Amino acid sequence: MIDFDAQAQVWDDNPGRLIWIRGVAAAIREAVPLSTEMRALDYGCGTGALSFLLHQDLGCITLADSSSGMVARVTEKIAASGIETMDPVQLDLLTDPLPEARYDVVYSMMALHHIPDTAAILRRLYAVTRPGGWLCLVDLDAEDGTFHGLDVDVHHGFNREALRELLARAGWTVSRITTCWEIEHQTTTGTKVYPLFLAVAQRKVEDRVAAQ
Repeated sequence: MIDFDAQAQVWDDNPGRLIWIRGVAAAIREAVPLSTEMRALDYGCGTGALSFLLHQDLGCITLADSSSGMVARVTEKIAASGIETMDPVQLDLLTDPLPEARYDVVYSMMALHHIPDTAAILRRLYAVTRPGGWLCLVDLDAEDGTFHGLDVDVHHGFNREALRELLARAGWTVSRITTCWEIEHQTTTGTKVYPLFLAVAQRKVEDRVAAQ
């Protein structure tokens, strides 16, 4: 497994990562009508790079990660920035109780392939989203295992149609799954290009009564 606690302090040292994260942020802005009235959840936030790019488009943002090291690092960055609308929290939605807060938009970037039970996390994300709220998932298309290596226990990307079905089973109405960026990544056999998808889905508005 990848030791995210150990990598947290150097996670932002790769300048190429911020280039494609800017592309992801632009794709989310294009796909979802973001507003400063929206309360957001960044699940699997890492060091918060995506939320730092989106914070002016949103209201309060909860930045959640299961790694204590990542949460510590993003807490440092928020304090240094002086941004008052970003709240870091250590959270694993597969094992921890659901938070009381409900969100207008939930986004998660390159975290889904690290979560063992995809169906369960999609249901849990649905539960913390307000009726009519949005979900934006950014991750790898199905790949040959070279991104992390076959010895790393992760999902090697996702088949889009299979993911669409899992989202629907969790209750989501899927509006689109499109390519939002292609990233170059160094592997043991050289540099390869890996497409990233943006899956956009919405919780049904008519769930309002059941959710209250």
